[in-house]
Amino acid sequence: MKLSLLKGSFSIFAFVIVSLAAANLYAVQLTVFAAASLTDSLKEIAAAYEKQSGDKIVFNFGASSTLARQIEEGAPADIFFSADEAKMDRLEKKGLIIKETRKRRLSNSLVIVVAAEGGAAIESPKDLGTDEVKRLALAEPSTVPAGIYAKEYLQKQGLWSAVKSKVIPTENVRAALAAVESGNADAGIVYKTDAGISKRVKVACEVPATDNPAISYPMAMAKEAKQPEAAKKFLKYLDSDDASKVFEKFGFIVRR
Repeated sequence: MKLSLLKGSFSIFAFVIVSLAAANLYAVQLTVFAAASLTDSLKEIAAAYEKQSGDKIVFNFGASSTLARQIEEGAPADIFFSADEAKMDRLEKKGLIIKETRKRRLSNSLVIVVAAEGGAAIESPKDLGTDEVKRLALAEPSTVPAGIYAKEYLQKQGLWSAVKSKVIPTENVRAALAAVESGNADAGIVYKTDAGISKRVKVACEVPATDNPAISYPMAMAKEAKQPEAAKKFLKYLDSDDASKVFEKFGFIVRR
């Protein structure tokens, strides 16, 4: 009888140990709100970091404007990685990020894309205003960074008035890319990094560096971060040479 009780107690003890081990499979779980254009690069960076640190990185990808609004409304975020400075500025003014952790990390450039097969014949940005393009996909130009940058570029080129009636506004830059891939738009303006991950579109025109808007990706820790120490460590890793190599692989311009 005593032996049976002993065995039973051991089984319960073993179960508790295994359960605790499973519960602590990751040291901590970090929630990172990041611009949609960062999806592929950050997933690769996080996979390497998780193996090294034992922490779990959970992402919420979307338009920076949407993510900033979610943080304002109390959504739990440890880190915010925006595709423009304006959204980060807004959160900083409201005291929702730790100013000392804020850093401009990346830049990007714009390209005009068309379908890889049978796409619109575009040789210059001016062709966007012709009958060759009836639908132009942009991330929402009034709120989403990629769309704001695209509108700024088109205005500087004197093309906005010719194309604004053709614009199909999308939720974020990846949705603009998808609209061209699916044939729902004849052309789109997206980041060079987004064009680089798709085999269903081709770059018709690259916006020269001299004409590109001042594209900037800042990152910072959220004021209400539940894991502040772990967040600081991941921010440091995002600022490392290892992370830089991944960002560069995906076509980002790294600020060192």
